[in-house]
Amino acid sequence: MNSGCTVWFTGLSGSGKSTLSKVLAQRLREAGARVEVLDGDVVRTRLCKDLGFTHGDREENIRRIGFVCELLSRNGVIAIVAAISPYRTSRDEVRSRIENFVEVYMRCPMEVLIQRDVKGLYKKALAGEIPLFTGISDVYEPPLKPEVTIDSSTDTPGEGLAKILDALELRGLLQRKAVPLADSATGLRTGEWVHGQSQLPPR
Repeated sequence: MNSGCTVWFTGLSGSGKSTLSKVLAQRLREAGARVEVLDGDVVRTRLCKDLGFTHGDREENIRRIGFVCELLSRNGVIAIVAAISPYRTSRDEVRSRIENFVEVYMRCPMEVLIQRDVKGLYKKALAGEIPLFTGISDVYEPPLKPEVTIDSSTDTPGEGLAKILDALELRGLLQRKAVPLADSATGLRTGEWVHGQSQLPPR
């Protein structure tokens, strides 16, 4: 069974996409999954270093990330993306090409984002020093029907992680193996996640 998929984190700068994507990647690797993380900032320095921040360049940035995710997920890898990806049409285009696509909307009030702004980016954007800054001088279009919504101003990383794992379980990409350690040939702890249905005995 091919248990590849794409988990796509979208949300404004500072909403917690990178932090939670790393936590999720670690948990999935512990469950036996092959995982690749595509962080938007890193991708910008490698795959998309020729692109700027115009509407067209932002769309092309997402298109390229989506193509990599398509290749990974159809070969049994869980691709995790942490990118602002502000435009709904771009995200939906990627969704249409990937069989197992889980969109995670990292929602956070602007006032909280500004308070968290250790780099001072929002302050500069509000002062007009950074053009085309998403959420201030450029549009961000929230998902209409994301598989998972996490409010990072109220949800802890653990609570957010639990929501994503539940969504993956609902789609048959993860299962909980609840057996006592003493009776388990695999050594799995009670309630531990396992990647892919094919690794589990019938219920």
